[in-house]
Amino acid sequence: MGVTVVVGGFYGDEGKGKMISYLATADDPDIVARGGAGPNAGHTIRRGDRTYKIRMLPSGFLNPRSQVLVGPGVVVNPAILLREIEEFGAGGRAFVDHNCGVIEQSHMDADSGSHLGKKIGSTGSGTGPANAARAMRTLRLARDVESLSGVIVDVPGRIHQTMRSGGNVLIEGTQGTFLSLWHGTYPYVTSKDVTASAICADVGVGPTAVDSVVLVLKSFVTRVGTGPLAGELPDDETARRGWSERGTVTGRPRRAAPMDYGLVRRAVMLNGATQIALTKLDVVFPECSGATSYGDLPGAAVSFVEELERNAGIPVSLIGTGPEESAVVDRRGGA
Repeated sequence: MGVTVVVGGFYGDEGKGKMISYLATADDPDIVARGGAGPNAGHTIRRGDRTYKIRMLPSGFLNPRSQVLVGPGVVVNPAILLREIEEFGAGGRAFVDHNCGVIEQSHMDADSGSHLGKKIGSTGSGTGPANAARAMRTLRLARDVESLSGVIVDVPGRIHQTMRSGGNVLIEGTQGTFLSLWHGTYPYVTSKDVTASAICADVGVGPTAVDSVVLVLKSFVTRVGTGPLAGELPDDETARRGWSERGTVTGRPRRAAPMDYGLVRRAVMLNGATQIALTKLDVVFPECSGATSYGDLPGAAVSFVEELERNAGIPVSLIGTGPEESAVVDRRGGA
């Protein structure tokens, strides 16, 4: 594995949580480190009869051997972070960097009452105002908060120590390429860049250290809230196709559109992606539900994957065929 970065290729909600959790189990990394903006994005993981919805912890926390770290580029909500550490039994291996910014009630109030909530569709988590305060050098940091004193470490230091000793590191991004403050559909974007280079910077890893960049794409495109969505389907057609979804954090319905190869090509370019993890193939092709072998996919699904590879110019190495963490076709061995 070396150093692998996982990022979203559309507008978030691509299924990164499931794929990161799968990689954390299959590849057994020493560290799973989270970059991104803050608790404005959620990940959903299903293992067995339990569904985990997380906003602060890295999605690899289900591997009990992995350290799970939050990098200094992330703003944290201490209450959410500490609750997730306790609820999911991650104590003793979940840590945040001392330079993480801290979201306070004033930031959440500003988020909910601003134009961001009314026009842009902000989640109201306080992430945007906190990042704005950091740019103004007025934001408190994790090292200033007593309740976080037991979970503070030097995240870049731990990552590089692991790299020097030959260990494996999985770096987890949040949201999606076209919500990037620099590369997205401005002003309908998040409060910072969330492409692969920025996610690496969030945890203190330089570009020459990265071995692979996994671009997570859903088999159809979805978007929560406002902002352009090419090819958007009417609600009744979305429901007819079985593509109706709701956001992990907000619970708002997700708008939907068919696969957009123009977005795919640009996301590959912007992230320097080396491989694709395709999710929810079973939603478009129900007959492949639960498949774990490429040979078990129906012809129409195989054609869909091949067309995606032709347009992207990189291989589809992982294919999600159901909500379970284990419902994955792993082609990295050459299948």
